[in-house]
Amino acid sequence: MEPFVFFGGKGGVGKTTVSCAYGVKSARAGLDTLVVSTDPAHSVTDVFDQTFGDDPAAVEGIDGLDAMEIDPETETQRHLNGIRNDLSEQVSAAMVNEINQQLEMAHQTPGAYESALFDRFVDVMRNADPYDRVVFDTSPTGSTLRLLGLPEFLEGWIDRLMHKREKSIDLFEKAAIGSNEPRRVMDGDPVLARLQDRKEFFEFAGGALQADAAFFLVLNPDQLSVNETRRAIAEMRERDLSVRGLVANKLTPEPDPDEDGRGARYLRDRVATENERLQEVRETLDPPLVAEITTRTAEVKGDLLDDVAAELDVETDAEVPTFV
Repeated sequence: MEPFVFFGGKGGVGKTTVSCAYGVKSARAGLDTLVVSTDPAHSVTDVFDQTFGDDPAAVEGIDGLDAMEIDPETETQRHLNGIRNDLSEQVSAAMVNEINQQLEMAHQTPGAYESALFDRFVDVMRNADPYDRVVFDTSPTGSTLRLLGLPEFLEGWIDRLMHKREKSIDLFEKAAIGSNEPRRVMDGDPVLARLQDRKEFFEFAGGALQADAAFFLVLNPDQLSVNETRRAIAEMRERDLSVRGLVANKLTPEPDPDEDGRGARYLRDRVATENERLQEVRETLDPPLVAEITTRTAEVKGDLLDDVAAELDVETDAEVPTFV
C-alpha cells in the first residue's frame, strides 16, 4: 500500500484513536512509522501519554514509532514570515511597512491557516525518507477537504499570476527608450522565480497525493456522520482522490441474551439503530468497511491501542514512493 496514509472524518468520530492504532500496527509490523497530527485538538499527546511538538519524537514503549503535532498557529506565523522576508527583498523600504500591515491582517483571513498547514504537511511528505510509513491524523472533514483541494486551485491561480507578471515585464521593456533599461529582465525576475517555485511545489503536492497516498474515512454509526462521509467521498472523487476504506468507530456493545433490564433494552435498541446505519453504509457507499470498532469502557491508549489495531483490516506493507 501507499507510504502515506490519511485518516479523516467528521469531528469527534475518533480519527486520532484510529490513526494512532494504525501507527502502532505498522510499527509492530516492522515499519519505521511516523504519526503526524494536523488536527488543532492534538489528541496524539493524550493517546500516547507524552508531549509531542513540531519535530518527530519517539513514542515511548513502541519501537519504530515516532509522532509529531503540527501547530496551526505556529505554522501560520512561520508561513507569513516567509512571505514577508521574500517580499521585503523585492520592494522599496517605503513599502515594507505596508506589507507588514497587510500580512498582519492576512493572519486572520480565511485560507491562511489552510495554506500554512498544507505547506507543512507537504514538507513532511517531501522529507519522509527516514520512514517507511507516515500516518496523518487530519483535522475535521471540511478543513481537510479544503487542504486537499489547494493544489488544483492554486496551480491555476499561480499560472494566471505568472501570465500577468510576464505581460507587465514585456510592456515595461517595450516602453523603455533611450538609455532607460528595464529594471528586471524576464529570466532573472525574482517574482517570476518565486511563482515558479510555488507552481512546482503544488504540482508535487498534487502528484504525491494522487500517487503515494491512501485515504480512509472514520465514521460513527449515526445519520449525521454517514451523510458527511458520503459528501466527503464525492468531493474527494472530484479531486481524483479515492477513499480506500471506511472505519466504523464507537459501536455500541450488545448486552448478553439473558440481560433484560432498562440498560439492556436501551443497548439493544441502540445496536439495532446502529446496524441500520452500517447496512446503509455497506449498500450505498463504495469504499468497504475495513473495521467495526466497538466502544471500550476505558480510554483507548496503552495496550488497548493494540486491540484496536488488530481490528483494522488495513494492510501494513508499504510501497516505495513513486512520486515523492
